[in-house]
Amino acid sequence: MIELKNLSKSYGEHRVLERLNARVHAGEFVTLVGTSGCGKSTFLKMLLGTEGVSDGQLLLDGRQIPDEPGPERGIVFQKYSVLPHLRVIENVALGREFARSRLLGRLFGARRRAAMDEAGQWLEAVGLADARYKYPHDLSGGMQQRLAIAQALMMQPRILLLDEPFGALDPGIRKDMHRLVLRLWSRHQLTVFMVTHDISEGFYLGTRLWVFDKLRHDPHAPERFGSTITYDLPVGRDHPELREEIDQSLTLSRQRLAVA
Repeated sequence: MIELKNLSKSYGEHRVLERLNARVHAGEFVTLVGTSGCGKSTFLKMLLGTEGVSDGQLLLDGRQIPDEPGPERGIVFQKYSVLPHLRVIENVALGREFARSRLLGRLFGARRRAAMDEAGQWLEAVGLADARYKYPHDLSGGMQQRLAIAQALMMQPRILLLDEPFGALDPGIRKDMHRLVLRLWSRHQLTVFMVTHDISEGFYLGTRLWVFDKLRHDPHAPERFGSTITYDLPVGRDHPELREEIDQSLTLSRQRLAVA
């Protein structure tokens, strides 16, 4: 479904990613870990279409991924991407309204009722059915993130991109969100890419874990080389020895960054 062929990304002379090669089949859950600034979120933006490819290829179904977001790719950010002046159900229905009424961004009559019914179904799927007429400021952090997930799934994407979506949540709520995401992934046969700083979270949620790090380092020009995928592991069960090895690798990377 997704193929990376010698994929690289640069900003001028700053090399962020280099020589990424991988294939991802439909239905896989890929978790991405690595030090801050190693290019994880940049890669997610390339999948979304808001960042272009500098070198190599990033393919979806054998074709270059479009250089703009599309309905087949939904995204959830760490910061809640909800509109505060719209009620919960209106936030979810908005994607359908923009898709079917590009000029006004609003539906009327039977079409609006159909969009609202569909939004209500997604709110039920993420456990927010009782909050459909509230405003985002009335919701807790975990509920707002559930709302953001419903927004992303409203257009029924094939690919769900998660950019550290649970980083601001407390541990108890994060566990609830883990169960929710796994249930939605399984039920709707999604292909998921999720950035996380929590290695345990990456091992628990993913069927596959990618570690982004630099294989080449120049202390005099730290931006000369970019990160690549240094580990590509089948996971989904506990691997304490691998987790320890990756922890050590990332600690060394942080030390190199601190020296630079």
